[in-house]
Amino acid sequence: MPRHADFVTSLAISVVSWQSGNGTRHYCAVRRGVLSVVGGRDVVIATREAVPGDDLAILDKTVLARFHADLESERTENVESTRLRLNAIRQMMYHLRPGHRTGVGMFS
Repeated sequence: MPRHADFVTSLAISVVSWQSGNGTRHYCAVRRGVLSVVGGRDVVIATREAVPGDDLAILDKTVLARFHADLESERTENVESTRLRLNAIRQMMYHLRPGHRTGVGMFS
């Protein structure tokens, strides 16, 4: 848009659409990224994962569903990783507490 202010925003799982000069609509599924508007007219998107397409229904059914499944898998992995780290810290705290006898237990 003319005289649009420059700005930057983060993107979650999104679909970006635009219209080419001949009026054809295009789409791109984006998994996380940064969208910026520069000079009131240039739109720039930086992302690690994007899938372009001309059919919004196909992007919605296949790509967005995969993006959401991948995101859920990452969340599960993060929970498991955090659980392991917390258990390791508990074990260290147990063995480092004052009055704990050395040579007894799992780390002897």
